[in-house]
Amino acid sequence: MREAWNSVKRAASCFWRGLREWSGDSAYERYITRTGALRSGGNEPLTPAQFYVEQLNRKYSRPNRCC
Repeated sequence: MREAWNSVKRAASCFWRGLREWSGDSAYERYITRTGALRSGGNEPLTPAQFYVEQLNRKYSRPNRCC
């Protein structure tokens, strides 16, 4: 019974991680992980609010040719 419960927990955890990746909710955590590994010269990482604004600016600064 315990093995079955652990399997369900692992599957739910995997599903939750996939859902967060798909929706973009984990983007800031990935950014922090990546900049932590690449950080040099004393540059501080962006705050969550700054990161969100930068993501929006990047998304809407490209030309939109749908209409």
